[in-house]
Amino acid sequence: MHIRSVLITALTAAVTASTLTAAVGTASAADDEGSCSQHVSIHGYSDALDKTSFQDTYVGNLSALAADREGRISALSDRSVLFGLDQALKPTSVVSLADESGQPLDSEGLVIDRDGTRLVSSETEPSVRRYAADGTLLARLPVPANLSVTAPGGAIVNRTFEGLTMDRSGRTLTASMEGWLRSDGVDTRRFQTWHRGGDGEFAVGPQYAYVAEKGYGISEIAATRDGRYLVLERSFAADVGWTAKLYLADPQGASDVSTVASLTSTQQDVRFMGRTLLADLSDCPAGDAISKVPHQRNPLIGNIEGMAVTDVHGKRLRVLMVTDDDESGTAITRMYAMDIRLPCR
Repeated sequence: MHIRSVLITALTAAVTASTLTAAVGTASAADDEGSCSQHVSIHGYSDALDKTSFQDTYVGNLSALAADREGRISALSDRSVLFGLDQALKPTSVVSLADESGQPLDSEGLVIDRDGTRLVSSETEPSVRRYAADGTLLARLPVPANLSVTAPGGAIVNRTFEGLTMDRSGRTLTASMEGWLRSDGVDTRRFQTWHRGGDGEFAVGPQYAYVAEKGYGISEIAATRDGRYLVLERSFAADVGWTAKLYLADPQGASDVSTVASLTSTQQDVRFMGRTLLADLSDCPAGDAISKVPHQRNPLIGNIEGMAVTDVHGKRLRVLMVTDDDESGTAITRMYAMDIRLPCR
């Protein structure tokens, strides 16, 4: 099975919400060729961006993907660079981002708002900032003190806002912590929300608790149309290489843990978000994929950090994912096209 060539053909045809589906085709429940599980199928992958440059800027270190209202894709580097991509997923623009002092960000999450501005999370402080399309810094959202890496917060440096997503209404923004707070159990993660008011500004909303797989961090989240979240967890171990699992999290009925100083996964007074495994991506067929990572059990899988929903048909989603190559000779910038069929609530 040559899933790589399938995806390259599809992605060079188009990547907008409507044409990507037409180009790749829609998997049916009986279509098992690219099946990773009963809920997830892979249509292919492309390494076309690996070790490339655009306008003297390295195209790699990609940590996030986002689609605008017309289905155009942007890719964010954790080296503070934002790329616009064409229908073939080739760069067409590059913009550098900076903080209030003109310094680069450790940029990890990306949302394109309804007005075309970019919301970008950084895991340094952590922070969420709003930028114009040309990279001009417009605003910074408030972040609860307990999520800060400095006192009185309990966050761990480089383990904060890795994921960022917005609901379909454009009223709720959500950031996910990659790791745990020092006061929390090591398997707990916090999701922070903001709600948009009538003035168009975001105010801090509820904070939810999530239990992650042992040894895994949350690398990305994506809101579904019914108020749930796709949650991408990934891990690295020397004897198996990179692994990744895709979950569906449901905040319905979950507790607001904003004022809970310490979380453990066994707490009886806290209602954690519901969590359903959609697929262990290591079970996806590797096709003709290669990997340079030593002992990589499934050569298809790398450090998957970015994820964006590009098309929706009821409970069936078309999703694009990307790996972070960290400018390493053993890692690859790889994009994946996935079909996800959501289970009912």
